[in-house]
Amino acid sequence: MSRQVVRSSKFRHVFGQPAKADQCYEDVRVSQTTWDSGFCAVNPKFVALICEASGGGAFLVLPLAKTGRVDKNVPTVCGHTAPVLDIAWCPHNDNVIASGSEDCTVMVWEIPDGGLTLPLREPVVTLEGHTKRVGIVAWHPTAQNVLLSAGCDNVIMVWDVGTGAAVLTLGPDVHPDTIYSVDWSRDGGLICTSCRDKRVRIIEPRKGTVVAEKDRPHEGTRPVRAVFVSEGKILTTGFSRMSERQVALWDTKHLEEPLSLQELDTSSGVLLPFFDPDTNIVYLCGKGDSSIRYFEITSEAPFLHYLSMFSSKESQRGMGYMPKRGLEVNKCEIARFYKLHERRCEPIAMTVPRKDAVSRLEEEMRKLQAMVQELQKRLDRLEETVQAK
Repeated sequence: MSRQVVRSSKFRHVFGQPAKADQCYEDVRVSQTTWDSGFCAVNPKFVALICEASGGGAFLVLPLAKTGRVDKNVPTVCGHTAPVLDIAWCPHNDNVIASGSEDCTVMVWEIPDGGLTLPLREPVVTLEGHTKRVGIVAWHPTAQNVLLSAGCDNVIMVWDVGTGAAVLTLGPDVHPDTIYSVDWSRDGGLICTSCRDKRVRIIEPRKGTVVAEKDRPHEGTRPVRAVFVSEGKILTTGFSRMSERQVALWDTKHLEEPLSLQELDTSSGVLLPFFDPDTNIVYLCGKGDSSIRYFEITSEAPFLHYLSMFSSKESQRGMGYMPKRGLEVNKCEIARFYKLHERRCEPIAMTVPRKDAVSRLEEEMRKLQAMVQELQKRLDRLEETVQAK
């Protein structure tokens, strides 16, 4: 009887733990805009949620500890004249947040410690240059005051927030169609983009040149997402020709064939990837799904290993991802998500069990395997008895 060998991994038993009801943010009116962004951004101080607003665009900013029911008259950030599509906290200053909107502008806001007491209508700086709605904003991971924005005018602009000037513009000659996703490399030396023309591009922003590109990483026509992962690799999510959702891992120096390509399911929601460079785990959160899948990336074949899946009853309208600085590491927390429901924001902690808990799980698994083997032996003896009669 052959024994199945289970791959050894420190993160094989990672599990998701949803917060209790009193630790959630209740009665928030999440935006109904049909745009494939997370609608949520978090840092160790605040949680920001794009919400429904009449006569313009707005988003909520709440202190992280202010859980429970949110007053319907709570002050919002409401300087945009059209719906907000994307928000991002500055990684260098927990009080600064950027927002992109359908009004073709990017605005940078400063949130006072303790949160808002009055509606915030005046941004620190307004960045104007796009001619169509701005759907993506992303801060540079290592350089201060550098912000990237991508609009439906097929233009990517890199801004110096201190002066309010665009220091780089990648026009429609680089992306001839709608830009689906943009991601900085960990050191900020490269950006990775996915476009409606079915191409994934790796761009060196200092020169404004495309250093590598892949045509049709996924055969389907639906949106593709691409993010940088470890050791010069990128991960893409998309759809097959039969509309099955896929996840693929690529070596940026050899984009001819994927290192790994896995089919997941036939759901229609776009998968939002979140990568943790400290653990080499990538989390896939589908809009409209009720689950979070997570995979471990290794340096040896088959490179992409499915770990497990967190499931709940309610589907998610958006998702926020907490930086590592905001986690409770003394509770073995390795990631935390903020899941948006129709009227609620629910924190979900991803935790690695302590070694003694893992040992108990493995001991229980061995007992179950022994029971299965004993039952198989009894079944074999029973079959022999029946054949003998």
